Amino acid sequence: MKKISGVITALVTPFKNEKVDYVSLESLVKQQLAGGVDGFVINGTTAESPTVLPSERREIFSFIKKRVPSNFPLILGTGSNSTQQTIEDSKEAEKMGADAVLVVVPYYNKPPQRGLLEHFKSVASAISIPVILYNVPSRTITALELETIKRLSEHPNILGIKEASGNIDFAKKIRSLCGKSFLLLSGDDGTYDEFMAAGGDGVISVASHIIPREMKEIRAKTKKELIDSLFSEANPIPVKMALKLMNIIETQECRLPLVSFAAEKVEGFKNLLKKEGLI
Repeated sequence: MKKISGVITALVTPFKNEKVDYVSLESLVKQQLAGGVDGFVINGTTAESPTVLPSERREIFSFIKKRVPSNFPLILGTGSNSTQQTIEDSKEAEKMGADAVLVVVPYYNKPPQRGLLEHFKSVASAISIPVILYNVPSRTITALELETIKRLSEHPNILGIKEASGNIDFAKKIRSLCGKSFLLLSGDDGTYDEFMAAGGDGVISVASHIIPREMKEIRAKTKKELIDSLFSEANPIPVKMALKLMNIIETQECRLPLVSFAAEKVEGFKNLLKKEGLI
């Protein structure tokens, strides 16, 4: 299995005129590899996965896979609020050559902990590539509790967790309860430094789109204002604006219901990027 750790960029999906912009995607992949990141999540939250069609997801994955080194890990987001759909998408990810799947806590239908336990166990038992749990209560409402994570960590095909609550004490408890072999990835750029000090193995990052080297050097604290600005509107609206201003992607286009960066905020955002030496 390829090593999964360090700075893993949760790639945006560039769009142009409502289509996937593969010219911009190639530019982004090249910029990221040059920045030294350690892997990609494809079809995650930052990729606007709810609006990406299955055929597009397959094409995007294949496109990226052909452009990265053979030892470069690719994680595919396959989570949904349907266990059967998640299993089907995870099986497809395995066939396509994904190194692991990232499976979010089911949203909207609010399952109890025993439902979450069975959901993740069912997915992990249906495939042979590893599963990474994704705990992001700000988006899903329902959250994995510590005892549930502990029980899931005992499944041989559950590799670890992307813990995106930003709660460092909770991350410490996961590390203590689940042991050093359980992969512990941050899903919160702003607390990445503290997360690593608490025993983390890396981060699935938005900020690494624009400051890959600083994230590799675990200097999120020194970029607090910039990182905060990337979440001033729903992700990935601000980071797409930044990538456009940096001439890495051609447009900041998002798919509805997400929209472009608020016009009244653009000038201030541009000035911040200038101050940081990014444009």
